[in-house]
Amino acid sequence: MEEQNNKNLILAMVLSAAVMIVWFVLFPPPEVPVDATVPATAAQDGAPVQAPAATAADATTGTPTPAEANAVASAPRVAIDTPKLSGSISLVGARIDDLSLKTYRETLEANSPNVRLLSPVGEDFPYYALMGWAPGAGTDAADLPDARTQWSLTSGGPLAPGKPVVLSWTNSKGVTFSREISVDDNFLFTIADSVKNAGAAPAAMYPYGVIARHGLPKMQNIFVVHEGMVRSADGTLEEIRYKDIVKLDQVPAEQAAAELVQVDGKGWIGFTDHYWMTTLVPQQGQPFTEVTKHVASADIYQTEIRQPVQTLAPGAEIRNTIQLFAGAKEWATIKAYDDSGVVPGFIDSIDWGWFFFLTKPIFAVLHWLHGLIGNMGLAIIALTFFLKFLVLPLAYKSYASMARMKELQPEMEALKERAGEDKQKLQREMMQLYKDKKVNPAAGCLPILIQIPIFFSLYKVIFVTIELRHAPFFGWLKDLSAPDPSSLYNLFGLLPWDAPPTGSLLHLIFIGVLPILLGITMWLQQKLNPAPTDPVQQQIFAWMPWVFMFMLGGFASGLVIYWITNNTITFIQQYLIMWSHGKRPDIFGNIRSAKLARAEAKANTPSAANTPKAPTTTPRKGKK
Repeated sequence: MEEQNNKNLILAMVLSAAVMIVWFVLFPPPEVPVDATVPATAAQDGAPVQAPAATAADATTGTPTPAEANAVASAPRVAIDTPKLSGSISLVGARIDDLSLKTYRETLEANSPNVRLLSPVGEDFPYYALMGWAPGAGTDAADLPDARTQWSLTSGGPLAPGKPVVLSWTNSKGVTFSREISVDDNFLFTIADSVKNAGAAPAAMYPYGVIARHGLPKMQNIFVVHEGMVRSADGTLEEIRYKDIVKLDQVPAEQAAAELVQVDGKGWIGFTDHYWMTTLVPQQGQPFTEVTKHVASADIYQTEIRQPVQTLAPGAEIRNTIQLFAGAKEWATIKAYDDSGVVPGFIDSIDWGWFFFLTKPIFAVLHWLHGLIGNMGLAIIALTFFLKFLVLPLAYKSYASMARMKELQPEMEALKERAGEDKQKLQREMMQLYKDKKVNPAAGCLPILIQIPIFFSLYKVIFVTIELRHAPFFGWLKDLSAPDPSSLYNLFGLLPWDAPPTGSLLHLIFIGVLPILLGITMWLQQKLNPAPTDPVQQQIFAWMPWVFMFMLGGFASGLVIYWITNNTITFIQQYLIMWSHGKRPDIFGNIRSAKLARAEAKANTPSAANTPKAPTTTPRKGKK
């Protein structure tokens, strides 16, 4: 029955719009529950450190003085030069605090600078990583290197894959600290420490790693993209936003709002941005403590790794290794670290969202298609065909059910005449007719409803994964993760003035080519069925394609390409399935009937019906 089909389609469209609004406006992502504060305890040999009264990492928690900033700025540096990274290591604290990504630029402009990931104290928003040793019971912190210790370059430089550098420092008691820093072809640093005790007294200490971020970074502020702390603790992924780090419980021993999590043997912790991430990875297989905190007095956000205390006897040597990932969240790179066991569960550092069971395989297929085709826009189109193929059996069943309902239309009209005003009787007889003919009246909604989680999953993939960032399609579409930059404002570049900037109100009003194509494909898909007889339904159908056109006009162009392709395939599928059931859609007839229905509805509106008509007069015949 055509009216029922139209109601189903309206229901699906309204539900789609409602779910989109709920998704983007009403429901924020779930907050990570905060564990109770871990009480401070005395560290024992081989035990994980919980909350020591003071650590070498505390050197990062105070506001840097001008002298300290000058010391970092004027300190000798060791250059970093890899296929993907450039920067330097400061010998003050042996901190990795200057890092840029060679293969990523800030914008699409030819002269755009490379993305700067880490920056030293003394610059705006310092962001750096440092590793070292903190004192255990009976050991003086002054005997251990901290964030202000100046190391000596023993060998190597610049740091490159296969070319490590070695730093060293010796305290006044004959304990020598040696550090070898190496880096691979991607973004993973390995910091291998060894400590030799040539003195006469034992020393207790534990290794730590710190990532410090001064001030709140510039963020995307899109809640579908997590920005803040991310950690894995024995296979459990947890995320805390920056604004929630500030709200953590105050831990007196830390002198900060902090959360300490004991890990049995597998995990990592760090900060993640939209596309970039800096993560500490301790030696796996032994217990350690993951710390997240905010020092309000200096507005510093920190993530830390603290490993078990070790006692170094005279003449003995101890070793420790910690790794630092600092770079782009490339799926293939991160997956390789995960698959090899170097960083267990690392693939989850990419924010796959609530529909991770869909986003992960969808992106895997998209990545494979991109490698096969070489163009991300074409890969999205190919992915759409693939997804439509997967749901083809359901779509066929749904469209076939819609076609069978059209065959029942004469019988439905006869039922209406017999039932008259008895709505309950009509409903009972309609349900019996559906049962006898084995027709599901709600089946027409399924092809659209099944697209909702797929749409959200692809939306998440396009927004989150770096592979879509600055990925070109053809012509004016240079970045599939950004909205279509073309605009009606300058007739898509024909008029001699610039289009409104992306994201502005004018850009949302004067939409581009892709949103217009989206509206047209939705309108054509709608015309496969005759216009509904109900005036309210007529108005909804008349406006729905154009409302969606503006709603999706500000979305990433890659997502709009998917939706246009999906509409086109759906149109062809439904046309052919209905034709195969002897109900070939009369598209042009439906367009004409829709116009006539709107004209008739307009003529029958109360305002038109109550408008007084001009009096008509019949000319009187004159007398002869």
